[in-house]
Amino acid sequence: MVSLRLTVLGTGYLGVTHAACMAELGFEVLGMDIDAAKVAALSAGEVPFFEPDLQPLVAKHIDGGRLRFTTSFAEVAAFGDVHFTCVGTPQRQGELAADLSQVNSVIAGLAPHLDRACLVVGKSTVPVGTAARLSDELARTAPARAGAELAWNPEFLREGFAVADTLRPDRLVVGARSEAAVALLREVYADQIAAGIPFMATDYATAELVKVAANAFLATKISFINAMAEVCEVAGADVTALADALGHDPRIGRKFLNAGLGFGGGCLPKDIRAFMARAGELGAAEALMFLREVDAINMRRRASTVGLARELCGGSVVGERIAVLGAAFKPDSDDVRDSPALHVAGELQLAGALVTVYDPKAMANAQARFPTLGYAESAVAACTGADLVLHLTEWEEFRALDPAALAEVVTRPCVLDARNALDAEAWRAAGWTYRGFGRN
Repeated sequence: MVSLRLTVLGTGYLGVTHAACMAELGFEVLGMDIDAAKVAALSAGEVPFFEPDLQPLVAKHIDGGRLRFTTSFAEVAAFGDVHFTCVGTPQRQGELAADLSQVNSVIAGLAPHLDRACLVVGKSTVPVGTAARLSDELARTAPARAGAELAWNPEFLREGFAVADTLRPDRLVVGARSEAAVALLREVYADQIAAGIPFMATDYATAELVKVAANAFLATKISFINAMAEVCEVAGADVTALADALGHDPRIGRKFLNAGLGFGGGCLPKDIRAFMARAGELGAAEALMFLREVDAINMRRRASTVGLARELCGGSVVGERIAVLGAAFKPDSDDVRDSPALHVAGELQLAGALVTVYDPKAMANAQARFPTLGYAESAVAACTGADLVLHLTEWEEFRALDPAALAEVVTRPCVLDARNALDAEAWRAAGWTYRGFGRN
């Protein structure tokens, strides 16, 4: 029987997933949030967002008694041996830098209650140097003083695969100042380590940099193939065939070489911007200047989509009925933070189009953020009477649509596949004008 007791502070995507997965590994887990309504919902087994496989896992361990939730810092401190902080670090309003107010707040709220030896483990994506500062603050403000140690254990979750990525991560990275802290986290992750998952112990700064460097690399790879798509457009080449050929090179690989609308969500955009801001603070701004173009290429895809929609509508979208398939920033998620799909939908509406959106899971979140857009209950309903169909989030449901049947309900069979994910030949064979990005 696992003897350590764990707490998880913050109940967003990361926090709820980590809490449920630690319970699945056999630990007693106490989750904490200052939002009483959220805690009440979670205590009833209700997850306030969509993530595949997570709802049943939360319900299972609440029913089994391994997982519960509270709003009390004091209860968390009394309960846990290892405290995971899993709060957000959004982009600071009007700046590139990360907003660390939630991270600072959770440490400030927890520290005064830490009166015995314990380990606080940061999992949030933070600017390099944050862990060292928080470690010093813990030692200064916790009653246990040096007995309240800090480690940094960055998360590498992909929304839509968060449960699998927590239970079977591709690596575990721990930044710490003592062997005791590393040993304690080896105990927490013993099952994964035994299964052969690499465990890397580093200093604080390296652990912090691993996450932002990984996100910067992935963002660069996505923007690279989107830059190639821009070249393919004018050269008459096919970016999909280009990506396939490049992907056979083992030094490059095929993953993340999918040209299209670009990345969004609550991680990649704000993380590369915060990385640039922190590099500037450290005097290394020139080292990350390339990320400015990575960001610019990504944002340009949204403008290009709006421009191509206008072109397909004969030069103007005023009064045109446009169906938008997708609202989430990626499939298998209901997250609409910095969603390229909703950005494009909103811009087209501002340009005078009559826009109707459908998404399998993100409708409520989309309506809350963009209440003036039109919404439909199905893909077919969204497309009925449409002059143009935009495929903006690559849900399997959209790839499985019958283009021949859909052609019967639209006014004009014209589709812009901004994710290059539909079967172009099947849609053309069904009578559609098909346009993708960088495809001849």
